[in-house]
Amino acid sequence: MRISGIKKTVTFTALIVLLYSCIRSNDIYFSYKTIPTEGWNKDSICRFDVDITDNAASYNVYVNIRNRSEYPRQNLWLFIRRIAPDSVLKTDSINFYLADQRGKWLGSGVGSTYEMPVLFEQNVKFPLPGKYRFEVKHGMRDDLLPGINDVGLRVEKN
Repeated sequence: MRISGIKKTVTFTALIVLLYSCIRSNDIYFSYKTIPTEGWNKDSICRFDVDITDNAASYNVYVNIRNRSEYPRQNLWLFIRRIAPDSVLKTDSINFYLADQRGKWLGSGVGSTYEMPVLFEQNVKFPLPGKYRFEVKHGMRDDLLPGINDVGLRVEKN
């Protein structure tokens, strides 16, 4: 009977810790867009619509890339557009390093798939509440870029 009580206590404690970690997440948005297996077309745009309700807060914006080992390059150029609720447009680019100089994949991975998050904007304030659209496309010379599985966007509140 005493062992049964210990098991219940351990199970209850683990459940509380799990729930607490889920509640404490600062993510207000996290989504991936899947890229076709044959490759990412230069004209293909990944769109993410993020609702910002608290324009007094600051946010961190991450871009995540999931790539396969057949990706032929060390880096990945991305062009990113942010369209505010009042249609104000901000454009930027980011150079993602997916592998080091020796070809070892960066980030975390299982099997032949690797995931690399990069901080795109830190402590950014969105001036208006409402829907912000982020558009991401690759800026590489290839018309069809092989080896990219998914493109993700994560926004966390500070």
